[in-house]
Amino acid sequence: MTEREYEVGYGKPPRHSRFKPGRSGNPEGRPRCSRGLRTELRSELGELMTVTENGKSRRMPKRRVVIKALLAKALKGDVRAAEKILQLIVQAEGFEDPRTERGRLSEADRKLVERLLARGDPDPNSNESGCTP
Repeated sequence: MTEREYEVGYGKPPRHSRFKPGRSGNPEGRPRCSRGLRTELRSELGELMTVTENGKSRRMPKRRVVIKALLAKALKGDVRAAEKILQLIVQAEGFEDPRTERGRLSEADRKLVERLLARGDPDPNSNESGCTP
């Protein structure tokens, strides 16, 4: 096929501008000191800034300042800010309520309760014996 017969179009660049065999498409590579978005964001949020709280100047990370501002808006009744705070809490601490774990019986305790219920023992909280506590 001669140069004139070759069709140039989508996915078919002109022969003279194609990558040469054995040569990278990005010969210089990533520029030095070029960091990704995640790294840049972490760096920026970790920088300290001076904030006045209750008449006192304090230095704290920008990340904390943003959280404090969001929480202040939520406490003033901003529903969107409250939803965002709740999302952050669930993400950071999880969704499960730790108090539910305390109420669960172990397997041995559960079997003991089932045996007592099957025997038909009276309710230990009732006072059927007639004695006064």
